[in-house]
Amino acid sequence: MGYRGLGSCSWKYAYHHSLVSVTNSQIATTPLPSPWRHSCSSLHSTISKGSSPLAVLHAHFIKNGCLQTLNLANYLLTRYVKSTNLDHAHKLFDEILHKNTQTWTILISGFARAGSSEVVFNIFREMLAKGACPNQYTLSSVFKCCSADNHLQLGKGIHAWMLRNGVDADVVLGNSILDLYLKCRVFGYAERLFQLMNEVDVVSWNIMIGAYLRAGDVGKSIDMFRNMPYKDVVSWNTMIDGLMQCGYEKCALEQLYCMVEYGTEFSAVTFSIALILASSLPLMELGRQLHGKVLKFGFNGDGFIRSSLVEMYCKCGKMDKASIVLNDVPLDFLRKGNAGVICMEPKAGLVSWGSMVSGYIWNGKYEDGLKTFRLMVRKLVVVDIRTVTAVISACANAGILEFGRQIHAYIQKIGHRIDAYVGSSLIDMYSKSGSMDDAWMIFRQINEPNVVLWTSMISGCALHGQGREAIGLFEEMLHQGIIPNEVTFVGLLNACSHVGLLEEGCTYFRMMKDVYCINPGVEHYTSMVDLYGRAGRLIQTRNFIFENGISHLSSVWKSFLSSCRLHKNVEMGKWVSEMLLRVAPSDPGAYILLSNMCASNHGWDEAARVRSLMHQRGVRKQPGQSWIQLKDQIHTFVMGDRSHPQDQEIYSYLDTLIGKLKGIGYSLDVKLVMQDVEEEQGEVLLSHHSEKLAVVWHH
Repeated sequence: MGYRGLGSCSWKYAYHHSLVSVTNSQIATTPLPSPWRHSCSSLHSTISKGSSPLAVLHAHFIKNGCLQTLNLANYLLTRYVKSTNLDHAHKLFDEILHKNTQTWTILISGFARAGSSEVVFNIFREMLAKGACPNQYTLSSVFKCCSADNHLQLGKGIHAWMLRNGVDADVVLGNSILDLYLKCRVFGYAERLFQLMNEVDVVSWNIMIGAYLRAGDVGKSIDMFRNMPYKDVVSWNTMIDGLMQCGYEKCALEQLYCMVEYGTEFSAVTFSIALILASSLPLMELGRQLHGKVLKFGFNGDGFIRSSLVEMYCKCGKMDKASIVLNDVPLDFLRKGNAGVICMEPKAGLVSWGSMVSGYIWNGKYEDGLKTFRLMVRKLVVVDIRTVTAVISACANAGILEFGRQIHAYIQKIGHRIDAYVGSSLIDMYSKSGSMDDAWMIFRQINEPNVVLWTSMISGCALHGQGREAIGLFEEMLHQGIIPNEVTFVGLLNACSHVGLLEEGCTYFRMMKDVYCINPGVEHYTSMVDLYGRAGRLIQTRNFIFENGISHLSSVWKSFLSSCRLHKNVEMGKWVSEMLLRVAPSDPGAYILLSNMCASNHGWDEAARVRSLMHQRGVRKQPGQSWIQLKDQIHTFVMGDRSHPQDQEIYSYLDTLIGKLKGIGYSLDVKLVMQDVEEEQGEVLLSHHSEKLAVVWHH
């Protein structure tokens, strides 16, 4: 072993005593030049005094002129990069007088792994300016940065430079270029590149399939997946997760079963994805089987799988089982400054506890959720901001304003800066809870709003029927150079739909596709169907559905049926209802909409037939609940609820209030009642709606 092996062996052992041991061994056994033997003895002496091994090695390289030897200089540069000490790496790079391609590549790849794209681009430009020739590894790192930053023009320029100079791309570099074009949604060019690549591997196929799924092109992704010559575990994970993200949970479940039949072993990521799938459907039996496999294959120590298990049991309403899983992560192990957390991931443990808090909220056990969160705080657990954000989102979906306010206060108490991401969660929570003043206050407090924050505020305005305000925000966002994403357009189209801005909505829909190259998803199409329907353009609505190939989506037919009812078009409504029941035979919402349609036109026999069909197919609608928080207690109500201890006072006050409203011209639309009852009885049913009971009790 020559002197180059000295550093290699030394750095392999991170602790000082190991480095000393290896250095002694090298001095004793390796025939080094005399100056180097003296240096190694000095190195041993210095390390024994407790200095940083890498800093000591660097000092001795300088002292003995080793930086003049390029291989040694590159070796030291590699050590700095791998230790993520990029500032020192850059300084060392500047000290190396005669650099080769490897020198440039080491530094570029280090900054690329750290996500410092602009630094990478600057170093790469300097490299070309000084006449150094990049290799496959250099270019691959640069293209990855272009992909991460959606820097299409720079990537295209580098690709053109490669073609002009006859630079052949191996499969790794080819995949990096392919990923760039797909991330920037240049699908036509990416497809041609894929076909022309000299060599493609399973990674190439996975990149293509993942990109099509992100774009919502499920058909093309499935075709490519079927044509893959070989599928690895990443291929299956990409397909199953992508189908879930596109709203095709049942297709994702089919692919999961196919993966089992194919014989591909599950990875930790597969288990996590499968558990999320079991949560979203929800399928308790599938989740239980997956839990058994997790235990069998020894993945129960993985914190993120454990978190997925907690979420799965919560979503399936099995809070007791979620609690059992959670008991493997005692809060005492997650305390501030606890150095004893060795066998578990603290961050994943926090996610598990956060999932438990969110689970209580999902299941309507708000007091338990609040108690659990307070327990975490009381135990001096460092509740990370991701957990807090998840709890805020759960509060938003449940409409629990006071709980959300307490979380907001906690964030301020611990001194965490409310950045754009936390701010967007707070805006979402406040807007869904009806507190738009608080939402605007948060929005104005953020100094550097990003697309997520703008989108949350636009969606909040849409939710409250403030269409013009939402459009104004969108135009201001564009003026400030913020590029909208697909979620931004969901909020914008909803805003146009809620206030009947048909022309503006159509303009923004075209802009989304033509200007920003965003392929419409389920929510975009549903918003457009709602937009046409509310405007009374029922024929255009029908044509839009078939022209865009979205007749398989139950959400568009539900929206269409609501529009038919709104405009009292019974014939069109009957046809739409038939289409809806074909697509969603087990969705209770489909039957409720159809029954309401019949009832609103006094078609009681037809409404009864729908309810009978619903019963025959075993479809049940859970009764709607309304809840309201007073201090630390959550009070829940259902329609006609008589279980509350103050029910007599509540109903008496509500009847008095309804009477006063009638006196000033308010009338109840008894056509909304699904049953053939007298008008007076219908008014009673509507008057005692759960929301009215909750509001009256609070006052």
